Amino acid sequence: MKVVVDFKLCESNALCVGLAPTVFELDDNDYLNILDETPDEDLAKDVRAAVTACPKQAIKIVDD
Repeated sequence: MKVVVDFKLCESNALCVGLAPTVFELDDNDYLNILDETPDEDLAKDVRAAVTACPKQAIKIVDD
């Protein structure tokens, strides 16, 4: 699993940060960062929840 964010769409709403804080974070300027582009399978449920919750649909999971 690989996490991909379309930063042109992302508004840094941070819903993903709340659902998968070991994968996503907001920096000091409130820009989204991906902490772990290839999270372990045990985080798949949290990452999928973040994908679903993203109001701009900017997050995707792709096979790596």
